[in-house]
Amino acid sequence: MKRRDLLISTAAALGLSQLPLSWAIAADKPKRKILFFTKSGGFEHSSIKRNGDQPSHADKVLTDLGKEHNFEVVCTKDGTIFDKDLGEFDAFFFQTQGDICTVGNDHQPAVSPEGKKRLLEAVKAGKGFIGSHCGADTCHSPGHDAGGQRQNQTEVDPYIAMVGGEFISHGPQQVARMAIADAKFPGLASVHDKDSADSFKINDEWYSLKNYADDLHVILIQDTQGMKGKDYERPPYPATWARKHGKGRVFYTSMGHREDVWSSAQFRDVILGAIAWTCGDAEADITPNIKQVTPGAGVMPPA
Repeated sequence: MKRRDLLISTAAALGLSQLPLSWAIAADKPKRKILFFTKSGGFEHSSIKRNGDQPSHADKVLTDLGKEHNFEVVCTKDGTIFDKDLGEFDAFFFQTQGDICTVGNDHQPAVSPEGKKRLLEAVKAGKGFIGSHCGADTCHSPGHDAGGQRQNQTEVDPYIAMVGGEFISHGPQQVARMAIADAKFPGLASVHDKDSADSFKINDEWYSLKNYADDLHVILIQDTQGMKGKDYERPPYPATWARKHGKGRVFYTSMGHREDVWSSAQFRDVILGAIAWTCGDAEADITPNIKQVTPGAGVMPPA
C-alpha cells in the first residue's frame, strides 16, 4: 500500500475521513503538549467550572481530543504555572476571564506580572497561543473595566495586542450564522452546514469585539444580520482569526461559551485546526484580510 493510501486509510479508521490529508500526516509529527489555562478573575463560565477536583466539561473534551489526535493536555487554573519553566509546552490555550493577575472570584492563584510577561515573551519567541470565547475578555485595556467603552482605544493591553481583539459585551444567546472567510484554514474543510458551502449556524453566546489588530487573517465572520440585541447593531466583524505575534502563531475564536458548543463537531474541528497550526504541524496562508472581508470591523455598536 502506498504511503498516501495508508494515511487515508489510517485517517478513516480514526474517524478523520472528513478532514484534510494533512491531519493524517500530522500523526508523523512529535507529540505536542498544550497548557489549557482556565482561571477566571470575574465570571466563571459553566463550561470551565470544576466540581471539586473533577475536571470541567471543557477539560474533558480537550483531553479526550488530545488522546485521539496525538497531543497531551495539562489543565490548570493556577496562575503560578507561568512563573515556572514554559519550555515543555508547545502552545497555550486560554479560556480565561477578567483580571487573571488577581486571585479573583474563582479563588485560584493569580498570574504574577512577571508570569504574564513570560507568557507574552514565550509566544513572541515562537510558542503557539489559542484563545476561545472569554480569552478575549481577559486582561482588558486601560479604562475598559471602568466603563466598558464601545470604541477602539489608543492604549491596548499587551495581552490584547497579542490576541488581536478585545471583548466589549454580548447580547442574549442565540443561533447565529458564521460566514467562512477561509475554508482552506486547517480544520475548516468540514465545518460548513450541509446546505451551505460557505457558512454554518450554531447556538452560542456571541461576543461583540473591538481593538482589532490590523494584521488579522479572518477565518470566520460574525454575520450580524437578524441578530437580537444592540451589541450586534454593527456591520459583520471578525469572530475567528489567526495572526503572527513575533515568531509565535496566535489563533482566537469567539465560540465556546456553551457545553454543547464544546461538544459540537464544528467547534472540535476548529480547535483541532487551531492546535495543528499554532504548533506548526499544519500550514496556512494568513495574509491579513480584515480590511477586505470585514471592511466595517471598526464600526462599534451603539452605547
